[in-house]
Amino acid sequence: MKINWSALGLVSAVALVATIVVVVITAAGIAAFDNAGERTKAGQSAALQRTTGYLCIALAGLAVLFGIYLIVPAFH
Repeated sequence: MKINWSALGLVSAVALVATIVVVVITAAGIAAFDNAGERTKAGQSAALQRTTGYLCIALAGLAVLFGIYLIVPAFH
């Protein structure tokens, strides 16, 4: 058995980058929701922050669903 170390390194690097991207997008969505709550308490409009929060959370969810699609061969 021969291990293709360059392919293993590439898969590891892509997985690490994808994980970081999903976590950052999720954190941005949570921060937008928190900012919307603070603006609401101050009596200001928070529509843009809530929309940004929903968009970020949806984007992170789509990235996770795409990853599951790639992993499960029955979906192909």
